[in-house]
Amino acid sequence: MSADRLSGPRIALLDYGMGNLRSIEKALERVGARPARTHDAEVVRACDGVILPGVGAFPRAMGEVRARGLDTLLAQRLEAGVPVLGICLGMQLLFERSTELGGAEGLGVLGGEVRALEAPGLKIPQIGWNAVGWRRPSVLTAELPQPCAFYHVHSFAAVPADPDAIVGTATYGTEFASVVAQQTVFGVQFHPEKSGPDGLALLGSFAGLCGRPDLAPRREGLSAAPSP
Repeated sequence: MSADRLSGPRIALLDYGMGNLRSIEKALERVGARPARTHDAEVVRACDGVILPGVGAFPRAMGEVRARGLDTLLAQRLEAGVPVLGICLGMQLLFERSTELGGAEGLGVLGGEVRALEAPGLKIPQIGWNAVGWRRPSVLTAELPQPCAFYHVHSFAAVPADPDAIVGTATYGTEFASVVAQQTVFGVQFHPEKSGPDGLALLGSFAGLCGRPDLAPRREGLSAAPSP
């Protein structure tokens, strides 16, 4: 179904040249959202939510994000209370820095650092399904079983400065943060668009927040907004 025939929330899918955007577009359409693949500031400002995707190396991705002014734009949308979801590398970019390829500064939306996976004796990158166990409730994962398997492809993982930001963890050699949330910013280390019905359910929950960002802080239990 084409996005212009859908009636759900309009979600900006940030295009900075690094990510399999068509797969995410199709998944968003399946859950009733209207994806807009763009890096145009006016289009992003008109959307109800934002997704930051990504595959590849952290330093190059941050260079592309900054070159298009998306770092400033994301900060503005978060300040306005618009829900933002980082997927895979996009989740990692939300943090303050990464050690990848000599190190690079990230968006700093979430406190913490992205470090190489510690998985002695295991193949890096991790490629495949891995069970995620929930540490705490979240609006993003409320419709999902405990635990729940998702498709991961990564060599690095985020280490949040605030443990309360961690919603779910998986283990590959060692435990790592696979889902994070703080107020209206969310991140998943896996690819929900490649994770079958449960991945679609997660994207559907995110879409349900878009246009209603007041729900996220209250239901996450962080900096709760007053009830209407």
